[in-house]
Amino acid sequence: MPNVNIKRVKSSEIEFKDRLVKIKRVTKVTKGGRTFSFSAIVVVGNEKGVVGYGLGKAKEVTAAIAKGIDDAKKNLIKVPVLNGTLPHEQNGKYCGARVFLKPAAPGTGVIAGGAMRAVLESVGVKDVLAKSKGSSNAHSVVKATIDALIQLRDPATIAQLRNIPIEKVFNG
Repeated sequence: MPNVNIKRVKSSEIEFKDRLVKIKRVTKVTKGGRTFSFSAIVVVGNEKGVVGYGLGKAKEVTAAIAKGIDDAKKNLIKVPVLNGTLPHEQNGKYCGARVFLKPAAPGTGVIAGGAMRAVLESVGVKDVLAKSKGSSNAHSVVKATIDALIQLRDPATIAQLRNIPIEKVFNG
């Protein structure tokens, strides 16, 4: 089911910080011997609600990282962040990876594993409880975390969809 509430962002005038999630050496065996190349998954974000991920492949590590950063800047999304945490609990999945994100009280910090931590810190979330279930493959965990973040909705959007004042969203 395609998600209609994806908020794409242009990368033109935004300053990004990039985080390298995982780098792998890939070997291709041919008649002439082994050929080594590298694949890097990178997450970029402005720590104010914009995040993206990208995959770069090249013969050298630096070139793979640079390609990953360029790819990540092409796949940016906007995520609602309220007071340094998420607006509500959310599940995300991609292939065998399942993630669970839960808002936390101020001062909790980012309680998450390696790949999830990179994504959540790039978004700008300061307090969150997160659990990764299933596959621990970094590529799948990053994509599952992005899936969960895409599904998040802020109270203003929900109030507009339901045609009610924003105070009633919180009070039920």
